[in-house]
Amino acid sequence: MLRTRFTEEFGVEHPIVQGGMQWVGRAELVSAVAEAGALGMLTALTQPTPEDLVKEIARCREMTDKPFGVNLTILPTITPPPYAEYRQAIIESGITIVETAGSNPAEQVAAFKPAGIKVLHKCTSVRHARKAQQLGVDAVSIDGFECAGHPGEDDIPGLVLIPRAADELSIPIIASGGIADARGLVAALALGADGVNMGTRFLCTVEAPVHERIKKHLTTASELDTELIFRPLRNTARVASNSVSREVVRRLADGGSFDDVRELVAGARGRTVYEQGDPELGIWSAGMVQGLIDDIPTVGELVHRIVTEADELIRSRLAGLLDAGRA
Repeated sequence: MLRTRFTEEFGVEHPIVQGGMQWVGRAELVSAVAEAGALGMLTALTQPTPEDLVKEIARCREMTDKPFGVNLTILPTITPPPYAEYRQAIIESGITIVETAGSNPAEQVAAFKPAGIKVLHKCTSVRHARKAQQLGVDAVSIDGFECAGHPGEDDIPGLVLIPRAADELSIPIIASGGIADARGLVAALALGADGVNMGTRFLCTVEAPVHERIKKHLTTASELDTELIFRPLRNTARVASNSVSREVVRRLADGGSFDDVRELVAGARGRTVYEQGDPELGIWSAGMVQGLIDDIPTVGELVHRIVTEADELIRSRLAGLLDAGRA
């Protein structure tokens, strides 16, 4: 069993996090992650109202008595949701772990910390991670350029970003982006992280509330099959490559504004991808790590495989290299 600062401080068995994923972070997936001994995150804004979030938290608790958290992401949106009301719903529901992302977490920390909630803040640069630590977050999830969703604007991959963050921070670090198996976990630990975050890999599991055709699509896609949209707007997002995302890239590259792609990137269209199973219906997130995914296991099978193979990798292959050097 791998014990790290993260597992000790956040009370989970394995140093693996299923981060917030819009439309995907629901009770079915999150409870399965918790039952497997990892840390799952319900996605607050997947629920249409704060009241619905309260119900989803209760539903997840009916499925597991193990720790899980809630993700609350604050990003530019067409119609901003009532963030303060979602925060209050999280607090009143007795959640003990929150994953924050997007904007500066000062307001989130000010609301959650007095309620005894641990805050794991997701960021994409060392400077933002340092600021989050100064603001009082309990841990940071550092997203490399490989990740799905928003990789920031610096284009620094995890192989450099993770050890740079480890050099600068004193709080636990979760490595995110490009991780799908035991090799990624062991590499992240070697680079100085205290655990890993996986999104796309958990998207492709039996319990993920996503159409089977999308999961099968991920098992055949390669690391080349993503697009970076919104680059000219400096709000870069990595999404699955399809006719819609390529059209968004084309329009913005031709000098278009957000209004020129608004109808293409509407969240409702992305939701229909997961519900109807047609990868061409809208924009949906996928990381370069899809090139490492070739099956659709249960969450329990996936987590068990990763931690078991990580143990074997450390004890056998890596230890064997030391023994070979002494021979």
